[in-house]
Amino acid sequence: MSLGKKDIVNNISTKALFDSKISPIFFEKFLSIIKTNKNIKINKFGIFREHETKPRIGRNPLTKEQHPIPKIKKLSFRASNKVKSILN
Repeated sequence: MSLGKKDIVNNISTKALFDSKISPIFFEKFLSIIKTNKNIKINKFGIFREHETKPRIGRNPLTKEQHPIPKIKKLSFRASNKVKSILN
């Protein structure tokens, strides 16, 4: 099951008892906090971490042509032990 942005906003408004006008604002602010900080730790939930990949050489498997792939920023999430125990 995947959740879209609208689904998450609806869940915030129904389960957290927020007004439906405040829920999208709350969610956007949460995403902006994640985007502006490099490391975010939420106790008993997990850690959001930004890291950069190294530049490397990629290869087309059909033509064997090589292309440079520049470094990019990625966001990773590491779940806490509590979340892992709920999932397993």
